[in-house]
Amino acid sequence: FARLHVAVPGLPAASSSLLPGIVLRRDFAVYCPARGPVRAVLVARPLRPALSAPGGEFLVESEGQYRASLRWVAGRTEALMKHLRSSNVKLILSSVKQEEVVIYYARLFGVSVVECVSPEEMALICEITGVSPHAALGDDVPGEVTDTAVATFCQPLLLGSERCAHIGFTSVCAFQPHCLILCGPVDGVNEEHAAALQGAFTMLQQLFKTVDG
Repeated sequence: FARLHVAVPGLPAASSSLLPGIVLRRDFAVYCPARGPVRAVLVARPLRPALSAPGGEFLVESEGQYRASLRWVAGRTEALMKHLRSSNVKLILSSVKQEEVVIYYARLFGVSVVECVSPEEMALICEITGVSPHAALGDDVPGEVTDTAVATFCQPLLLGSERCAHIGFTSVCAFQPHCLILCGPVDGVNEEHAAALQGAFTMLQQLFKTVDG
């Protein structure tokens, strides 16, 4: 319930609504409108290629080497984004903040990006879609990207003064997520409404629980 409701203070209670999909309480780092369902990848590490192995050091001895390194990073990042786009991937959900070069090429190739997705939100998305975050995406340009989720829609959502990402996923299980938007004049009222609704849902779960024997 904590991940499937959003409290919005400063609006009348009549503005409350129930929306299909989930609402991530952060804005798109890149938003590129797309028609119809889109393929999405989950990532848990920076997509910018590293200049050295983990625990190692990268030594730059001249400005020429430094500029060559930047060109190499940009080229590898461009190749990765181009590959994702050719695999019809149009949405990246990242649990970490991506570097500016990734954001630049994502915008260039029409790939939307949401950064800093919380572990709880990522776990919920994995449960809905059956897809796990890519651990090695970005190490090199891979073959066809197959471990993807399907987003039926992907759009910005304005809740009061807060910009959010509103995404619907094709579910691999019976669970079809919807997000409850709770509006009220102040936070305290919204918290009371949320607690009452959670109590009601808990009671319904107990009421309809299968009785063994």
